[in-house]
Amino acid sequence: MKVGVLALQGSFKDHVEMLKKCNVEPIEVRLPRDTEDIEALIIPGGESTTIIKLLIEYQLDIIIKQRHSEGMPIYGTCAGAIVLAKEIVGSKQPTLGLMDISVKRNAYGRQIESFEAMIDIEKIGKFPGIFIRAPIIEATSNGAKVIATLENKAVMVEQGNILVSTFHPELTDDVRVHKYFLSKIIR
Repeated sequence: MKVGVLALQGSFKDHVEMLKKCNVEPIEVRLPRDTEDIEALIIPGGESTTIIKLLIEYQLDIIIKQRHSEGMPIYGTCAGAIVLAKEIVGSKQPTLGLMDISVKRNAYGRQIESFEAMIDIEKIGKFPGIFIRAPIIEATSNGAKVIATLENKAVMVEQGNILVSTFHPELTDDVRVHKYFLSKIIR
């Protein structure tokens, strides 16, 4: 099984290592041709403005939308959740618009306010959430389902074969979130 990790900016190397721990072949995605053999895609945390700018510049936005329309699962962490959202509160920044969520970026504050908290994820259980300049998922619609919260705020949502989290599971030693995402691949 080959799973792509968007490798334009951000914490992609940590996702690559997690996929290896799951006995999956990671493919670093930088150009449209890199998506040809992958069965799923992870969009990592980083800087959402930079990620979306590069997606558009390299025309990866087009191929990712096309591959998703063909059934390819996508998982976005932190900035990846912003990139996948239909709306960014207070911003006209373009997104892939593939998930019916509204997000507010850097909602917990600056880097210095980053924190860890134990969260309870439906179908996974207790999980160590690492939040770094994390967004908040303010609203969901059209069947986007909240599967984890922190202080009554959505921190993990799924809709069809798209999964997003505002925390960074790739920075832990726990592979359960990645394995849950991999279970969305239909073979």
